[in-house]
Amino acid sequence: MHNHGAFSVESLFLIPAVAAAAAYWAGVASAKSGRWPAWRLVSFLAGVLAVLVTLLEPLASWAHQDFTALCLSHALAGLVGPLLLMVARPAALALRTLDEFPARRLRRLLDSAPARSLSHPATATVLVLAGMWAMFHTGLFTSMQESMPVHWLVTGYLAAAGCLFTAAVLGTTSAPHSFRLRAAALLVAAAAHALLAAGLLVFPPAGVENNAPGALLLLVTGLVIQAVLGVILLRQRQALRRQLPQPRGT
Repeated sequence: MHNHGAFSVESLFLIPAVAAAAAYWAGVASAKSGRWPAWRLVSFLAGVLAVLVTLLEPLASWAHQDFTALCLSHALAGLVGPLLLMVARPAALALRTLDEFPARRLRRLLDSAPARSLSHPATATVLVLAGMWAMFHTGLFTSMQESMPVHWLVTGYLAAAGCLFTAAVLGTTSAPHSFRLRAAALLVAAAAHALLAAGLLVFPPAGVENNAPGALLLLVTGLVIQAVLGVILLRQRQALRRQLPQPRGT
């Protein structure tokens, strides 16, 4: 169990969460936002909540004692939260509503070589899968159970890698890649994630006995989230085709 001091430290995560929500809300309320869809605001707030709940009690402590809770934490921070956050298009809203100088700085950051490299579909796929593999098949698994700060760091990594991957697949980065490359990244990630999750049924982490519920939770959540990404990707392609001039029939 964690003492009051530990809980106080964890409650500090409320500060960036509330700040992010308030900043997004302010962007939507700005006259520059245009007709920004209300559902994107709801999606962003839900995404912030999905990640935040994994850092606070009771889930944070429960994840240290129960494998299913740990898998739930992974699913919320690495799969559900990033999807909800990235379909809300926070960078696009910021670029539209910020004053000229901060908007220009943000654009330079998004266009920088490190940002482009990290948001490449191949790089983002590797980062996501490496995080999941390391979480369950290295000493990181034990470290997360023994240390709350390690749990926080891993959660942060999962959320960041998940956001990079989701943005790369949806083409919401500053330099979106081809449909084929993004679709290939999604297929590779979906297959590898399913394999890793199914593998936990046969090869659970050391010391874990009741592994089936958690492994199935990861497997199903991964398939659902990646299916949603696939649907969005196909809808983007259909919308693009409708915008392009069609060849005249003979």
